[in-house]
Amino acid sequence: MRNRGIEPSRVRRWFKQHHGITFHAYCRLLRLGAAFGRIRNGDDVASAAFGTGHGSLSGFVDAFKKATGAPPSGSHGKGLVTVPRIPSPLGPMLAAATEVGVCLLEFADRRMLETQIARLRNCLNAEVLPGTNRHLGALETQLAEYFDGARHTFDLPLVLPGTPFQETVWDALCSIPYGETRSYQDQAKAIGRPTAVRAVARANGDNRVAIIVPCHRVGGADGKLTGYSGGLWRKRYLLDLESRNRSTSPAKGLRTD
Repeated sequence: MRNRGIEPSRVRRWFKQHHGITFHAYCRLLRLGAAFGRIRNGDDVASAAFGTGHGSLSGFVDAFKKATGAPPSGSHGKGLVTVPRIPSPLGPMLAAATEVGVCLLEFADRRMLETQIARLRNCLNAEVLPGTNRHLGALETQLAEYFDGARHTFDLPLVLPGTPFQETVWDALCSIPYGETRSYQDQAKAIGRPTAVRAVARANGDNRVAIIVPCHRVGGADGKLTGYSGGLWRKRYLLDLESRNRSTSPAKGLRTD
């Protein structure tokens, strides 16, 4: 780093400021995530620990308990939610995915983000650890295309556990075309519950997958910006982005429906 004129201490401060933990702590969690995956796939605890670079079995067990709240021997039968941060023009975003699909995409400064992650942990009976997988790689690529105006819809499997009503509301959100908006009243009518406007608004607020499940396309009946957990300035940015690019053709191979 010094050969490039960058002080390591400056990089360490930047990493902690943007990720909330030190770089070394992040690397330790990555190793724990790799070990967790090996245990789930049938390895014994010792093989998983030493196979992922842990020098002490007792140290591995203690670190695993501290990170997950349970001993590694209790990992069998549990799922894994993998979490990275993804940069965006609107600030860093926290993403998460299981082996099945994407289950979270939120701006890193969103209030209640820890609560959403805890709900996922409980709903999916899974541990949440840093890392990446094929769904998250595809998500980062498609998100960059979206912000470049080259992608109008996403082609990603989603994992959206919720109540039947919430899932109905989220499905309705996904039917709002790129570059268009709806009111909460419109959305309530679309799901056959015209008097459930407030319940629809609450379900929109509980959406864990921003942009892909486009709750930013819903606002007040008078057309005013309302109710976006990422901040109204971000909502305005997303709507302006889609308005500018609505009439353009996405890059070859990208879906437009």
